Amino acid sequence: GGGHAVTAASSRTITRAAILARAQRWVDQRVPYSMGGYAADGYRRDCSGFISMAWNLGSNQWTGSLSGFAVRISKSQLEPGDMLLFHNAANPTAGSHVTLFGGWVDAARTRYIAYEQTRPHTVRRSTPYAYWNNSSKYVAYRYRGVRDGGMPGNPGGGEHGTAFPGTRAFGPGAHNGHVTELGRMLVRRGAGKYYASGPGPRWSEADRRATRAFQLAQGWRGAEADGIPGPSTWRYLVTGGGRDIGAGSGSGSGSGSGGTGDHRVPAFPGVGAFRPGQANAHVEKLGQRLVRKGFGRHYAQGPSRRWTESDRRNVEAFQRAQGWRGADANGYPGPETWRRLFA
Repeated sequence: GGGHAVTAASSRTITRAAILARAQRWVDQRVPYSMGGYAADGYRRDCSGFISMAWNLGSNQWTGSLSGFAVRISKSQLEPGDMLLFHNAANPTAGSHVTLFGGWVDAARTRYIAYEQTRPHTVRRSTPYAYWNNSSKYVAYRYRGVRDGGMPGNPGGGEHGTAFPGTRAFGPGAHNGHVTELGRMLVRRGAGKYYASGPGPRWSEADRRATRAFQLAQGWRGAEADGIPGPSTWRYLVTGGGRDIGAGSGSGSGSGSGGTGDHRVPAFPGVGAFRPGQANAHVEKLGQRLVRKGFGRHYAQGPSRRWTESDRRNVEAFQRAQGWRGADANGYPGPETWRRLFA
């Protein structure tokens, strides 16, 4: 990732969930790689521009300056939203690269989910640690502005990591940081309605119900959907794999009963249905619901089956009306936006 940029550390703050959401947006849009081109949001379309975008730095950095916005950490301290950076100071154009860490794939920590800007376009894939080439030269860093999972200047935060801690960490009587981590990941996948408060470190019936809803969303039944996370449940949550909580008995946001009436919330079709170039019935249904809710002022005509900037701006207005900001109000509906619109 070439280019020149300022080196002063940023004061902007951002959550890990927002970092991954911003990265996923480029993945969904398949943003083409270019060292000299820029995306619609103003960020350069190379590897370091991608990290600058994901961390919401507000400026385009390069592999020689990104570390100025971060603190160095060890492999054992890596958490989703951190970066793995190789800057070849002797010859920056020879091998320099950076990836966004998305979570461990296996308990042995030999592979991780990497979000990266590479040819031909942005990808999210399982990658050997630390990378396919020049592996020994990559260094782990944490953005100083991360609000959760490690305080600024304290790379030791996130003591629980992302490797599966074992089933004994969960269930009646459990009280530890892994339970909190589980709850937070479940909420990101649409389980917010199960928590009247929290999530917190003490295992509760809310944790069990939320976990079971996620397991059912994957099509698992019986002992595979008992509400206690196993390695597969944990891996899907950490890496963002599988399906968000959707339609079906006991499911969370995007399905089931809305409120106390008999209105049924239609199943959330997935984020991929609402992207530039998409045309489907879900887009039209979303637009019609926005109009009914009073958030249709950006439609000059329509709504229609084709996703447009008018749809995005109306969704953003609805999200902001919920009190959401930043990546939570980017105009692209997720499971919770969908649930609130149709509930």
